Amino acid sequence: MKSTLSLLALVGLLAVQALAAEMKPNTLSAAEKKAGWQLLFDGKSLDAWKSSENPGSFTVQDGLLVVFGKRSHLFYTGPVGGADFKNFELSLDIKAFAKANSGVYIHTQFQETGWPEKGYEVQVNNTHTDVKKGAGLYGIKDNLEAPAKDEEWYTMVVKVEGKHIQTFVNGKQIVDFVEPTPPAPPANMAGRFLTHGTFAIQGHDPASKVMYKNIKVRVLP
Repeated sequence: MKSTLSLLALVGLLAVQALAAEMKPNTLSAAEKKAGWQLLFDGKSLDAWKSSENPGSFTVQDGLLVVFGKRSHLFYTGPVGGADFKNFELSLDIKAFAKANSGVYIHTQFQETGWPEKGYEVQVNNTHTDVKKGAGLYGIKDNLEAPAKDEEWYTMVVKVEGKHIQTFVNGKQIVDFVEPTPPAPPANMAGRFLTHGTFAIQGHDPASKVMYKNIKVRVLP
C-alpha cells in the first residue's frame, strides 16, 4: 500500500510539474503552435527588438519586459514575419502600475526619436491623467473607460484584417473600427492609417511603469 501511495504521489507531482511547464511565461502550448502563434519576446533578452532614444527604459527582469524610464520606443526587428505584418492577431499580457502610460504601435516602422509617426497606437492606460484609456486607438477611436485594474495582469489582443481593427481586453471587445477609404487621420497624426509594418512598445515618461510578457502574434491571410 505504501509503495502504491508513493507511486500515486509521484504521478501527481509529475502532472503538476507538467502543468506548470505548460503555463510557463513566454512559451507556447502545443495548441497555440498548431494554431499558428509565434513568440516575439523570449523573456530572456531584447535581441529581437531595437529601441529608439533612451534605450535604458527597457529591461528584462525575471522573464518580464519592464518599461520604466524616459520616453522611448522598442521596435520588433526579429525574424517572425520578417518584422513586417499586415493582417494578424497580436496578444500581450500587461501589468500597469498606478498612473502609468504606455502603448503598443502597429503597422509602424523604426524611428530614432519622438512619438512614432507611422501606424496606429493602441493605448495602455488605466489610471494615468490622460483621459484616453487602454485598448483604444489613440486619437482615432478612443476608449474613455479603464479596461483593467492597476497591478493586475490582463491580456490585450489586437486584431487587424484588411481595414478592420479590433481590440480586446480579457476577451471583452473594446474597439471595433473600420478605417474609411480613403483614410482620414487628424492633421497632427497624418501617418495614422493602415499599410503594413512592425510593432513597437512605448515608454511614455519616467513616472510610468508597465510590464509585458507573453508577447505573441498569429499571422492572418
